Amino acid sequence: MVTVAIDFGTSNTVVSILEPDTNASKTLRLGAISRLFKVTTVGTEVKEVPVIPTLVFIKEPNQVVLGEKVRSQRLGQSQPSRFFKAFKRDLAADFQPPPRQLDGYSYSAELVSELFIQTIWQQLKAQQIQPSELILTVPVGAFERYLDWFRDLAQRLDVTNVKLIDESTAAALGYAIQRSSTVVLVVDFGGGTLDLSLVRTGTIPEMQRSQGGNQNVLRAEVLAKSDAYVGGEDIDIWIVEDSLKKIGSSRAEIGEVGWQNLLEIAERLKIKLSTTEEAKESWLDEETFTSYDLQINRVLLEEILEKRQFLEQLRDALDEVLTIALAKGISKSDIEQVLLVGGSCLIPAVQQLMISYFGRAKVKLDKPFEAVAHGALAVTQFGSIDDYLRHSYAIRLWEPIARNYSYFTLFEKGIKYPCHRQEPLTLQVATEGQREIRLDIGEVAEMAQAEVTYDEQGRMMSSQLHKQAAYRSLESHHEQICVAHLNPPGQVGMDRICVQFEVNEKRMLLATVRDLLTGNVLVDKGAIAKLQ
Repeated sequence: MVTVAIDFGTSNTVVSILEPDTNASKTLRLGAISRLFKVTTVGTEVKEVPVIPTLVFIKEPNQVVLGEKVRSQRLGQSQPSRFFKAFKRDLAADFQPPPRQLDGYSYSAELVSELFIQTIWQQLKAQQIQPSELILTVPVGAFERYLDWFRDLAQRLDVTNVKLIDESTAAALGYAIQRSSTVVLVVDFGGGTLDLSLVRTGTIPEMQRSQGGNQNVLRAEVLAKSDAYVGGEDIDIWIVEDSLKKIGSSRAEIGEVGWQNLLEIAERLKIKLSTTEEAKESWLDEETFTSYDLQINRVLLEEILEKRQFLEQLRDALDEVLTIALAKGISKSDIEQVLLVGGSCLIPAVQQLMISYFGRAKVKLDKPFEAVAHGALAVTQFGSIDDYLRHSYAIRLWEPIARNYSYFTLFEKGIKYPCHRQEPLTLQVATEGQREIRLDIGEVAEMAQAEVTYDEQGRMMSSQLHKQAAYRSLESHHEQICVAHLNPPGQVGMDRICVQFEVNEKRMLLATVRDLLTGNVLVDKGAIAKLQ
């Protein structure tokens, strides 16, 4: 069996393989689409890590350029309209930007993401790698509709054995393989999301003895999670906005080419500040032919992060995890290691905040880009992973008198899964002769994110971070889901169907529907989003 893990990131994507002979994790370099990223880890040690920049350029119909080829050739700066970045974040959003029209074709976030991963898949095949098992990592706060997209994509890639796991939880499992009994907190701060997972690992004694084995089996329990939709992409925008404000300019004035150039410069300045106190680069405004020096130091960057509530969000996420853990009997002193993962964890202010919480001895930054993909491969070595729902599942109801929505909760967040709802739901028809019963079923969560808006050209704009209650329908087109087709038609005032809900080990909401009039089982453990 050949197992491959893909950590599909907002800024960079990492592909790793489990070596069949040694059972060791290896990060793959996929030809010209990969970039060797120099990372300074503990002390002054510098290592090169192969990553694939999550960038796509549509050269012409059916011809896609991606990864390092886009970055090194600066294709995004030459033709911004054909350049796509941060499409993973768009893919996870409830309301996506309008598809971009190029050469008579429509390019949505879903299509661009699929083209990106399919090209990676083709590169694997070109290197004579035939994966029989695929592990995909997803943000802690990913909604089920986002997970369904990955499951459907795996089918189109012709992979029957596919697993999905939280990005930060994966990194924790990778660390746990080296120490079989531990409590570890992973802070995964990437280009688009902040994910935290507190995981306790141990063993299941005697499990294998019935099968003739003598080894204990690893077991993991996810104790607490937190997340926010904010990351390095936002920081780049904030640096550019701050710089433009100082010179009395704006995005509209410098044009799209100038904007993309400045974002590239901002990213380089941010990276330089991980190893130096101050960074500076020159930029030529091609509209006015005026040259400017963009200069930033660590103090200024920290001021920007505080002003935009970036560090406040990190503190809030940490406090949420520690509060949940304490309720389960785990104190801050019980956490043995704090692993920093993701490019945004290279920012000195982020590291200092983590050290102030946990102490320098516990905070580690060993594999900021590889930990998630390598940890995902460790899933194969665990006998069980106990996880819980980050979001609640609920039915959304419209209240005509109050003129707002209310929610009938099916499963509360925090419940371990797989799980069953104890009480079945009995439903009637609303009108005489009704032939279908439809429900608006989705996930409810409180989300913290940078407010993102789009102009008429589909260009992303951002502002301050804020928290808001969010509801995501399981149906991608925000339509009600048909849970039952009635034959004969329903009668008003008569209980007609009984629905038993459950969440399986893959975190999919399933329903078993029985017709109370005929006694027939209409649906047997059907996935809610696919019932229609």
